Formats: sequence, structure tokens, C-alpha cells
Amino acid sequence: MKKIQLEILGLSSSQSQTGSFALVLGERDGNRRLPIIIGMFEAQSIAIQIEKINPNRPLTHDLFKTFAEQMNVNITEILISDLKEGVFYSKIMCTDGEKEFELDARPSDAIAIGLRFGVPIYTVESVLSEAGIILSDLEEEEDENEEMAVKSSSSSTPSAKEPLNQTSVDDLNKMLNEALEKEDYERAAKIRDELNKRN
Repeated sequence: MKKIQLEILGLSSSQSQTGSFALVLGERDGNRRLPIIIGMFEAQSIAIQIEKINPNRPLTHDLFKTFAEQMNVNITEILISDLKEGVFYSKIMCTDGEKEFELDARPSDAIAIGLRFGVPIYTVESVLSEAGIILSDLEEEEDENEEMAVKSSSSSTPSAKEPLNQTSVDDLNKMLNEALEKEDYERAAKIRDELNKRN
């Protein structure tokens, strides 16, 4: 069974299902995309790890990592192994140093855990050929141009950045702590980015 490595390309709210998010994975050495609809809590957990935000209290996936480490279990890879009737299946590949074993998991949970262990994400050709979306070089170029236009227009909009720009570093740190306490990780990421710009 040939495995195909994937990388996370994006996470956005789903247009089709309220309260859900679209996690877009891309073929590392190709032009196919694999969109997976996931729940809000899993999306938040994935976003927190991507943004390198440390929540005050551990989330479920952080707890899994701590527990696994205490039991001397290491995660080696994540495999999105199957697609049946529109439902994705995945496995968390584990080892305790002596034997290897796998755990069944939803792809969203498996990816959130895999990110915490820093392991690669794979799928198989049958999943990618059935659910993958092929982007031609032209479409990719158009997407990149649109992204650049959005970035430049958002950075030139002072109203979006003005409040944080005009806030002192001490106040930003207080705001960051408040956002973390309220578990508003999206706001925490924006404040953290502003602090990083000033350092």
C-alpha cells in the first residue's frame, strides 16, 4: 500500500454546514486537495496547535499527548485510511518501543493529535482519487493572486488593525491573558501576532 504524504493547507468555516469547518489537506508532491468537514472543537484544537498557542488548561488532544507520553507510547504517523459512504476513517500509528499498534480515530482527532506529536499525515491513493480535488496550475496561480490581493487589501485597512496598533505592550499582554482565560484563541492569535511584530 503506497502512502501519500499530506500537509495542512487551510482551515475555514464550512459554507455548507453551520458550526462546521473545512480542513483542506494538500498532496505534498502533487496538485490534489483533500477537503474534510470537521467539528468546531476539533477545528479549534487544530488551529491552536498550528498557531502555537498554549491554552491555560489542556484541551482533550493535549491530555491525550501527556497521557501517551506518561505511558511511554509514541505516535509515529497519522493515516487517513478509508472513505466509506462519504465518511473518512483514519488510524493513529503508535509504538511503545517494542511493538507497533494502531488506534482508530476520526481524521479531525487524529490530525489534532498528530500535530502535537509533530508526525507526518498520510493517505492512500484510493481515498485521494475518490475525494481529492485536482487544481490545475492555472487555478493555483489564480488562487495565489487572489490571496495576495486579499492580504494587501486587509493590510491597507487601518480599521482592522488600528485598535491593536494603538495599544501599549502592557495592555496587549493583559488582553492576551484575558483572551486565553476566556479561551478565545482566535483573538489571542491576533494579539500574539501584534506583540511579535513589535519584538
